[in-house]
Amino acid sequence: MLTMLSALDNAVRLYGSRQAILDEEQNFTWSEHVDRAAKAAGMLAEFGIGPGDRYGIICENAFRYTELIHAGYWGGAIAVPINHRLAPLEILHILEDAECKALILGKQFLSVADADEIAPWGDKIIYVGPPDGDVSQPQYEDLLARAAPAPQYLVGEEDLALLLFTGGTTGRSKGVQLTHKNVHSNGMQMAIAMHANPNDIYMHTAPMFHAADLLCTGFTLVGAAHCYLPVFSPTASLEAIQKYGVTVTMKAPTMIIMNLTESSFGNYDTSSLRMMLYGSSPMAAEWVQKSIEGFPHTQIVQGYGLTETSPILTFLDWETHKNAVETGETGVLRAAGRPVAGLDMIITDDNGEELPLGDVGEVTVRGPQVSKGYLNRPKETEKAFRDGWFHTGDVGRMDETGLMYLMDRKKDMIVSGGENIYTSEVEAALYQHHDIQECAVVGVPDEKFGEALFAVIVTAEGKSLSETDVINHCRERIGSYKIPRQMDFVPEMPKSAMGKILKNELRRIYGKTKG
Repeated sequence: MLTMLSALDNAVRLYGSRQAILDEEQNFTWSEHVDRAAKAAGMLAEFGIGPGDRYGIICENAFRYTELIHAGYWGGAIAVPINHRLAPLEILHILEDAECKALILGKQFLSVADADEIAPWGDKIIYVGPPDGDVSQPQYEDLLARAAPAPQYLVGEEDLALLLFTGGTTGRSKGVQLTHKNVHSNGMQMAIAMHANPNDIYMHTAPMFHAADLLCTGFTLVGAAHCYLPVFSPTASLEAIQKYGVTVTMKAPTMIIMNLTESSFGNYDTSSLRMMLYGSSPMAAEWVQKSIEGFPHTQIVQGYGLTETSPILTFLDWETHKNAVETGETGVLRAAGRPVAGLDMIITDDNGEELPLGDVGEVTVRGPQVSKGYLNRPKETEKAFRDGWFHTGDVGRMDETGLMYLMDRKKDMIVSGGENIYTSEVEAALYQHHDIQECAVVGVPDEKFGEALFAVIVTAEGKSLSETDVINHCRERIGSYKIPRQMDFVPEMPKSAMGKILKNELRRIYGKTKG
């Protein structure tokens, strides 16, 4: 069956004596790991959490996080991973919206429990971390030691496996309902794309509350080992690759750039890393080339997806990256990739009708990894999930080779003087300037044109640019109506936990919020 319970059963049956968890504190085989997950399910049962019930998790990346998610898979309960960077009121909204019966809190985030909004949850909080002798609070390891393993709950493919809340960049966070079939299917799709095998060691670099961490599922399905980066830093990630012999990981482009520009980069042995997937945003061709040079043993690949699709929809493979750099035909690197196996992808107009190849419209998909909808949001579910298709809200086009090119989020498209301007095109032109390290283009109010383009730019270290420099650079590459005439040069961008530039925040700073 396409359930994560079946995946855990198979992990024990086929790979029971192989390493599942590599950690400074302790290593576990797959048999040992699943035993702990079953006991964690028993611990949850003692808190009244059974099949169909929900529990929140706020923790750093760690093996106990995986145990707690797998405990839900085992016992039929549903984990609700929560972004630890949210304000207490936002956390409370998620706990209440999901009707969580408990909150599992990493000891790094004790301030959450002290917040007035979370205080009423005091007797529903389980504290997670290495044993420290504190008996004043319910401690995960103590509770686990006393708990009896829960019996398996035979979930169905359409039963909920996870509730993941979107970032809330367009308002309050929405709970995305992912079924066992959704999670398992995308795991299989990515296991195929990334050639996952039992000898792999997957490093959890993306925050585990983020849908991007579900990339790990494909490696669980084949009995690979997992290790964890609690908090990203350039040196910590490089040290972990060297220490554990990491073979595969996923990073945002920002993280890769931070690795490559780290002064001690050359001191680390990264030869074990056979594949590194980047996602959350495109990467400039110059940095793709530097990545290939800096990680000579590593295949560089790209994935694109959304929380609603468990998450990966398209995959841009190593051969495409390598050929683009070798031939100098780097335009293909602006593609998000080709649809993963088993996914139908079309481009549609505003009425939901399919458009011809090459036309720009909304990226629309159907497949086994597509969510059943939003929790407690029937109108939004009906709008996005209709006629068997999920309408992503992303604007793109497909070429005759099956490559999909993302143009923009619908809400990010700028209409200036009646012209539709896709910010990704403008940003791609800006990134061709060697002195631009990061950039983002947003729309701001303009009396004459309705909207005008505003570029926010981070220059490369030790470099400086003027507005005239940028305008002259763009004039050679894009139409005059697409050239930003207003801009700001900043030391850093506001970013999400995954390193994605927060355009809503830029619009707030520079004068307008759309959507």
